Amino acid sequence: KLNQYYHRNGTGFNEEALTLMYSLTVSVFAIGGLIGSLMVGTLVTKFGRKGTVVNSTVLVFLAGSLMGFSRICSSPEMVIFGRFITGIHSGISLSVVPMYLGEIAPKNLRGFLGLMPSIFICAGVFSAQVLGLHELLGKEEHWPLFLSLVVVPTFIQLMLLPWFPESPRYLLIEKHNVHATITALKWYRAKCNIQAEIEEMQEEQRSLSSVETVSVWQLLLDHTVRWQVLSVVVINIGMQLSGIDAIWFYTNDIFENAGIPTPEIQYTTVGTGAIEIVAGLIGCFTIERLGRRPLIIGGFAFMGMCCAGITLSLILQTYVPFMKYVSVGCVVGIIAGFCIGPAGVPFLITAELFKQSHRPAAYTVGGSLNWMSNFTIGFIFPFLQMSAGSYCYLVFCVICLSVAIYVYFVIPETKNKTFVEISQIMDAIHGSKLTLKTFIMLQKKNLF
Repeated sequence: KLNQYYHRNGTGFNEEALTLMYSLTVSVFAIGGLIGSLMVGTLVTKFGRKGTVVNSTVLVFLAGSLMGFSRICSSPEMVIFGRFITGIHSGISLSVVPMYLGEIAPKNLRGFLGLMPSIFICAGVFSAQVLGLHELLGKEEHWPLFLSLVVVPTFIQLMLLPWFPESPRYLLIEKHNVHATITALKWYRAKCNIQAEIEEMQEEQRSLSSVETVSVWQLLLDHTVRWQVLSVVVINIGMQLSGIDAIWFYTNDIFENAGIPTPEIQYTTVGTGAIEIVAGLIGCFTIERLGRRPLIIGGFAFMGMCCAGITLSLILQTYVPFMKYVSVGCVVGIIAGFCIGPAGVPFLITAELFKQSHRPAAYTVGGSLNWMSNFTIGFIFPFLQMSAGSYCYLVFCVICLSVAIYVYFVIPETKNKTFVEISQIMDAIHGSKLTLKTFIMLQKKNLF
């Protein structure tokens, strides 16, 4: 396709150049995401949560323009640079949006709103899968237009979001603007006790040794939040190393081995996108009833079992014909398990485990590790598959089960608790040795 559309001086690209262009186009998005995530702490401190989201939309319009006009200009570099800029915007948004929603939400709806970004990501993936069908924009001549469609939802956001107030917590704790805080709370709370929320924010403000936002280095050196930092590291790395990207990479091959005709695989892929949305909605509407721990522990554990199932089915499908259908079921199971909990809960927990002064740096750490892990798995999976064959999914099985065990023993339940209460719980649990007797007592209090 590059040779067909991006020829210069009447000549196309040789095979090596095509491979390089393809590799850069795929990998540069994750590199941009990493850079964007490293900028989060500085941006949210300077522009605020909402301000960062609004100001960063210019990146999408720039990227969409580059990719949309790339064929007219006969420049594949415009696609690569557009993907890079889109990655920067994604790196910023994937951290700032959950932070913003977590701070504006009342504690009884924080989980529900915290999972909303993952729902809309699933909806975006599903929309792209539908629009990418051959009957719509999947033809070669349409894909520059397809790539530039990212500007449409961004334009809608730009028209609506500026009318919404900034995060009340940011306004009070960091900007000391009580009047703006009250105005914002009245906007976001129709019938809630605003005074009680302001007092809770002021309590958090008094508990902070400094209202200044700490840097990433200061966060890593602060021994009072070492378990929170470790938890963010584990769940964000585990989210990407769970094998979900490898599954999406290998889905078409598994469907083809199951006997699905090649022309029909695109519709099967759209079906997996619909499953993502359904699974995400299940997690979204049950998180305030079940809590964060059951969703993330259950999601990782289920993914681990399905990864083991894929390994078993791939080994046995030569001898047992129906095992190829088991592999399809395991793929669907991994996608569903991921979208129910691990897809969105890590971003929510990152907001809940830290106070206002530490939260931006925590999102910088979590986001950067998330993107680095994303790039790493995309780079090493083909080599892992070549060396380990069907057994490569056992690596993901071990990672998923290890993260589930870690969360079970280390991260408390944060449902319906204030940020100060969560911080106190973490101090109580990890401030001293956690004995089995103490662990059982905390379980009875629904903290574990």
